[in-house]
Amino acid sequence: MVSACLLGVACNHLGEGRPTPAVEALAGGDSPESRVRLIPVCPEVAGGLTTPRPAAEVGPDRRVRTAAGDDVTEFYERGARHAVAVALAAGARRAVLKARSPSCGCHQIYDGTHRHVLVDGQGVTAEALRDAGIEVVSEEDL
Repeated sequence: MVSACLLGVACNHLGEGRPTPAVEALAGGDSPESRVRLIPVCPEVAGGLTTPRPAAEVGPDRRVRTAAGDDVTEFYERGARHAVAVALAAGARRAVLKARSPSCGCHQIYDGTHRHVLVDGQGVTAEALRDAGIEVVSEEDL
């Protein structure tokens, strides 16, 4: 499984993709045996959020809020459940997720103050995938 934005899908909060050559290279092996099947997913969109959308951050209480204070946790949780269901149905063993995202961040996320302060932690989907037994890494780990 891979964050769709890392394959260039225009689905992040700005309505843009963040294509990453290291992720794209995963599917580009020289032989069929060396290729990896990539399953793109955008948990925020799957959860019902629009593109573009206001930036959101996970607070210390694990609630996800926009800078305006709107609680969008339900959308993030719904998207995480969708990602887990797809991963399990496809037999995915590994997920490559967008670093620092409130859904997909797997090492660090923004602290919920909307002041661009990073803290150790994981996004809603990264946590759900790990809880389901899926190995989670970021594009920066490749």
